Amino acid sequence: MIYISKNSCFLIFIASLLLYSCHQKSEISKTFDCETAAFKNLEKVEDVKNVFSIDLPKDWKINLYRDDIQSSIFTADTTKQLTETVLLDVTFIQKNINFDETFLISQEQENLSKNLIKIKSKEFIFLDKPSILNRYKGRKGDFSYQICNIFIKLNEQNFILAKTEIYGDSLVNKRFCSAFSLIENIKLKK
Repeated sequence: MIYISKNSCFLIFIASLLLYSCHQKSEISKTFDCETAAFKNLEKVEDVKNVFSIDLPKDWKINLYRDDIQSSIFTADTTKQLTETVLLDVTFIQKNINFDETFLISQEQENLSKNLIKIKSKEFIFLDKPSILNRYKGRKGDFSYQICNIFIKLNEQNFILAKTEIYGDSLVNKRFCSAFSLIENIKLKK
């Protein structure tokens, strides 16, 4: 007969919870059925206005931008061909956003004007904030093209737009999942 103390049961329970929580997928990863895509050799990159940071691969090209209403971090792995890489743009915008019917229609019209067709839309909580994901598909130049916009409402005056662009047909979902693994480590400063 094997005897297990109450303390041992408690430790086993806590260890099980920790293992389970480590394997939980975010809403974004669930939406795209992503497996964990871990990058190595990451560095913390802060936006110019010091509102957010994101961990990005050290060997990716990074551009910072700022104007009166926004601050952005744009990045891509420029060692790969356009049809093999991911273009990622995370922008803090000082503007009110409401995920109402007017917003959804304006997004639809803007993307239809670019001959893009919505293939996925989802509202969820991200960074403990109301968020919406819209994915569109079409052509840009000579390439098939997909874009995924994640709007994160920070408060009544500010939001973050995390935009991922994919060119070509090769490993599209895998490239989206790689971008999402980076987006999921956005850290807000304020």
